[in-house]
Amino acid sequence: MANQLLSTVAYRDSLPEGYARPEHDRPRLADVRTDTNIPLIDLAWPDRHRVIAEIDQACRTYGFFQVINHGISEELQEKVMAVGLEFFRLPPEEKAKLYSDEPSKKIRLSTSFNVRKETVHNWRDYLRLHCHPLEEFVPDWPSNPETFKEVISTYCREVRLLALRLLGAISLGLGLEAEYVEKVLGEQEQHMAVNYYPRCPEPDLTFGLPKHTDPNALTILLMDRHVSGLQVLRDGAQWIAVDRRPNALVINLGDQLQALSNGAYKSVWHRVVVNAAQERLSVASFLCPCNSAVIGPAAKLVGDRQEPVYRSYTYDEYYKRFWSRNLDQEHCLELFRGDARKFA
Repeated sequence: MANQLLSTVAYRDSLPEGYARPEHDRPRLADVRTDTNIPLIDLAWPDRHRVIAEIDQACRTYGFFQVINHGISEELQEKVMAVGLEFFRLPPEEKAKLYSDEPSKKIRLSTSFNVRKETVHNWRDYLRLHCHPLEEFVPDWPSNPETFKEVISTYCREVRLLALRLLGAISLGLGLEAEYVEKVLGEQEQHMAVNYYPRCPEPDLTFGLPKHTDPNALTILLMDRHVSGLQVLRDGAQWIAVDRRPNALVINLGDQLQALSNGAYKSVWHRVVVNAAQERLSVASFLCPCNSAVIGPAAKLVGDRQEPVYRSYTYDEYYKRFWSRNLDQEHCLELFRGDARKFA
């Protein structure tokens, strides 16, 4: 119900029931480190081979990177963040019109992650939008704020162009044809999550989102320039904080690129922590294979007399399996490993 939305209340003095994590599953914020070597890639660098090599290295080692000179103006980024924040500050009765906890609904305002299934909630409200083709979905997007449709649709178009450009570079980095990944993924869907993380009275007890990987192919994240919250797991052991570089976008590899690369590229484990002093907004854009796309390791990346790391599957099969689980369970790709005995 819409009264579950955190953004309907200006501030809470304590965590409501159902948000505190068990002791072993808390952020342990004092243990988080910074990493000055997080890849920052200039897409305007004249040496394209160098750009492709840097993207390839980042995908193999970190599973994410930041990009600058990506073609999306700082002015548009600021407009997106401003209209997103304006939306979450609308009166409760206005937001209630869009509320749904049905994961399959293509335009919905909700809270946490999957309130129908989870036992502990996350300190997040979010607006989920399907974005491609725009002419199909924009008419049903929020009309309040007045500029919402115009600003967000403009951003969606530019993000899609950037994502397809990055997929081409990723294909080349793997030693494949530039169009390979895009062709395999088919006519990709595009989703957006406008995430709102209110001030939290006890940020050491809960998450904005717990540890997870993204089930899609590629995620482009526009982060709040004033408040950090994204953290990624480095080498399977150390959480590192990701601070937004000026005018940069964060690129996360999703599970489908790990599968297509036969495990050479990493779908990064990441989480979101919350803040006691300031609210925070982020905008995540997801490029997703079409449901009928058959995903599996590229034949060129599987050595002679070797078995592929992952079996082939449709994206529809994968996505349904992902949503049937809790967000922070084992990596969903583990259920699709190539050992056929596991699926007997």
